[in-house]
Amino acid sequence: MSRNTSPRIHESSIRDVTFGEDVTVVQPVNLYECSIGDESFVGPFVEIQKGVQIGKCCKIQSHSFICELVTIGDGCFISHGAMFINDRFDEGGPAGGDESKWERTIVEDNVSIGTNATVLPVRICKGTVIGAGAVVTRDIEKPGVYVGNPARRLRDL
Repeated sequence: MSRNTSPRIHESSIRDVTFGEDVTVVQPVNLYECSIGDESFVGPFVEIQKGVQIGKCCKIQSHSFICELVTIGDGCFISHGAMFINDRFDEGGPAGGDESKWERTIVEDNVSIGTNATVLPVRICKGTVIGAGAVVTRDIEKPGVYVGNPARRLRDL
């Protein structure tokens, strides 16, 4: 029996993206079927999936992953390695292609998310800071600084 030992290669790309004015993108990136607002910045090694909406004047730093069903408001900062999750593994494993099990994340205006933070499907209110390495598992309804796993309110701003 003969096996194909050649790997399947998928190139990173920018495909079907709606860009606002004066957007900066540093390649390589994988951006597809999303929208990125005016004067925003996307660093290298970022993936932004279909349906994602990034507001105006945002900075998405390197190695961040923004999955489907995420909306990010204006003036947000997403630091290096931040990860957004749309599947809570409610049944003990990934939902796979069953999009009906995925959930939405809303990040309101002027939110900063620290390096290596993980954001599950939640709503984060405007003016919030998520600390480096934090894991956001619940909605954040009051502005402030949130840290830890799970993320808890540390202080007011």
